[in-house]
Amino acid sequence: MPKVALFEQNGKEVGDVELNETVFGIEPNNRVLSEAVNMQRASLRQGTHAVKNRSQVRGGGRKPWRQKGTGNARQGSIRSPQWVGGGVVFGPTPRSYSYRMPKKVRRLALKSALSTKVKEDNVVVLESLTFEAPKTKDVVTLLSGLNINKKVLIVTAEKDETVVRSANNLKQVKVISVRDLNVLDLLMHDKLILTKDAAEEAGEVLA
Repeated sequence: MPKVALFEQNGKEVGDVELNETVFGIEPNNRVLSEAVNMQRASLRQGTHAVKNRSQVRGGGRKPWRQKGTGNARQGSIRSPQWVGGGVVFGPTPRSYSYRMPKKVRRLALKSALSTKVKEDNVVVLESLTFEAPKTKDVVTLLSGLNINKKVLIVTAEKDETVVRSANNLKQVKVISVRDLNVLDLLMHDKLILTKDAAEEAGEVLA
């Protein structure tokens, strides 16, 4: 079983904690990780792009000149696609880019991301994490005590509004609960801080 150091909130190391091997100790599947990241990024796209086709462009209600006898090519509307100011043919229309991966594949991607963090020694487990009031200073003190100065993802067992609000002003820090754990956040942050309860819950749910 993979072991990582267990720390108190003040940064003092108090021992080790064993993590679930089937979640934190597997061989990462890079292909599945890539697919999961692409899926998440696709779902973040707004898809609000749009152009007007010839039926939506203003004007062009009548024929610009008669069909025969002018020497010009026959035209039915000044808003046809070949005219300047005309409608666009096969242009982008509003759509959703999101798609889904099978549940087992999504779970494998999460396990792979967590196992990658453990292999790279980028996981820190805290015995507990509680703040009396929302204060950015408390998060800064926590990271300083753990000697972390990189992008960090903090995962708690349940959503803790006090911890979330304490980290809101720090661009390099993001706080989520175990149920919101996702591949993109794990790979986008250099360090992963888990509370002991969160690590145990992740091990049970994803196993």
